[in-house]
Amino acid sequence: MPDQQVGAKPRRTSAETIRARWRAAFAGLAAVSAGLGVAEVLAVILSPTSSPLFSAGSLVIDLAPSWLKESVIAVFGTADKPVIIASVALLVAALAALAGLVERAKPPWGRVIVAAVGGLGLVAAMTRAGSSLVSAIPSIAAILVGVWVLAVLIRRSVAVDSSVGARSQGASRRTFLVNAGLAAGLGILATVGGRIVATGIQAVDSARRMFTLPRPAVAAAPIPSGASLDVPGIAPLVTGNSDFYRIDTALIVPSIDPATWSLRITGLVDNEVTLTFDELLALPLEESYTTLACVSNYVGGGLIGNALWLGYPIRHLLERAGPKSGADMVLSRSADGFTAGTPLTALTDDRNAILAVAMNGTPLPAEHGFPVRMVVPGLYGYVSATKWVTELKVTTFTADAAYWTHRGWSARGPVKLSSRIDTPRQSGTVSAGTVVVAGVAWSQHVGISRVQVRVDDDPWSDAELADALSADTWRQWLYRWDARQGRHTLTVRATDANGMVQTAVQTDVVPDGATGLHSIDVTVA
Repeated sequence: MPDQQVGAKPRRTSAETIRARWRAAFAGLAAVSAGLGVAEVLAVILSPTSSPLFSAGSLVIDLAPSWLKESVIAVFGTADKPVIIASVALLVAALAALAGLVERAKPPWGRVIVAAVGGLGLVAAMTRAGSSLVSAIPSIAAILVGVWVLAVLIRRSVAVDSSVGARSQGASRRTFLVNAGLAAGLGILATVGGRIVATGIQAVDSARRMFTLPRPAVAAAPIPSGASLDVPGIAPLVTGNSDFYRIDTALIVPSIDPATWSLRITGLVDNEVTLTFDELLALPLEESYTTLACVSNYVGGGLIGNALWLGYPIRHLLERAGPKSGADMVLSRSADGFTAGTPLTALTDDRNAILAVAMNGTPLPAEHGFPVRMVVPGLYGYVSATKWVTELKVTTFTADAAYWTHRGWSARGPVKLSSRIDTPRQSGTVSAGTVVVAGVAWSQHVGISRVQVRVDDDPWSDAELADALSADTWRQWLYRWDARQGRHTLTVRATDANGMVQTAVQTDVVPDGATGLHSIDVTVA
């Protein structure tokens, strides 16, 4: 057996090589974690929207193709935002681990990767609505901290590799694990803690600024006694604030001080108008029930809700501004940069399109647009229901395009006539005999005149309609089914107040809302 050369570095086994690589990957994760933690703390102090992680998530939303966004919403519904953040975090973690491995093998390229990842966060933060030079500070700090910590930890990791003797190697390994663990742990605590503090600050600010709602000049009519059906499992006539769906592009809910909020009406108008929050509250506000629906709502889906809104009719403000001849669209802008293009006629006709300040008798929840949002009956939210609204630009469809129109969606988004079975549930089991089938139907700003149910291939049968709350809200219905044993398919269709029957043609949500009939399969025992 040949003698080992004196002073030669001991050969490492494959197991030792694998452990060294794991240490390098952990060093990368710890370094990036530390950088993000510092960035999150600075973002809490300077501006919550400057967080590189959340800014990157917002940029992903902006750049992702429509088919991918719709896939995420279809699978995860209103949990789409946590999924996006988790996906971005996993991608960052993978790049961090790669940076550690590269830094161990070919320094300083691992640090270059960390700097590049931080640079993407910097670009994302600087392209957010309302960004300033201050918005760059958290990302720059993340880059500096991440690069420095990675260099230190990789040196510690190399020290473990080069240690001779079990005792020396054990001490080096413990030093590395302590340093890397502290960096990773403190980074995670700072990131999570900073986000909790930021959320707490926003919630406290919103609660502190809560105001006493003014008495409406025009109160909503009392709900008819026959408008709400007492059927277990059916969607309530009025959706609670906490249950109301939320689909928007804001990963971080804007925290807006009503004292500094204002709305500007600009563009093709005779007189530009600026309105403060106090001035809005001083106007004769009106109550109205309106059902809002998301264009991403698939047939039978739950991205729809009905609420009592309090606000001021937008048509009166537009009258004050005086739209010029040829204008046909109003481009509304949110504090977070989102835009929606609403047909001018929908904001000036007899429908109660309003600047809303309250929802179901309470000031708007922050996630639903506090302090002011738009509510427009008859249109999908992507072309009308702008939250945290700050500007109404009177323009034309040829001159301007809104956020989703740029991404392939239709410029005009009238809500499609639709209906849904709420009970029984899909693939549910019921007992033979009389079974109550119930749900909701909607055709906002037109109204529902008829709902029919079909069992298997039998003829259509009329359902019982609850009293209509208004033409701008959904309408509950029920059908008493003489259920016989076996497997059955139940299908529903609606007819609107103009006599139009809901189409059975199945279309996707893109580009202007899904169509088709909702069916469920039920087993009768």
